[in-house]
Amino acid sequence: MSELKRKKGESFEAFMRRFQNRMKESGKILQAKKIRFFSKEASRNTRRKSALEKGRRTELREYMRKIGRLKEEKPRRK
Repeated sequence: MSELKRKKGESFEAFMRRFQNRMKESGKILQAKKIRFFSKEASRNTRRKSALEKGRRTELREYMRKIGRLKEEKPRRK
């Protein structure tokens, strides 16, 4: 971690700008984002099971709508 001290007479805004520039140069922000947004790829069986479950839920929802247990959904705006 970079250690930065506020210079004598330096405004807080100037200090924050200097700190942010130091973080960008060091690459710590990019490294943190890579770790934060990394998602492990699911196995083939897991993907298959989730796809089957999604299909079952869709069929059930459609059936419930046809027999009148669910209200008709309005189309979503894009």
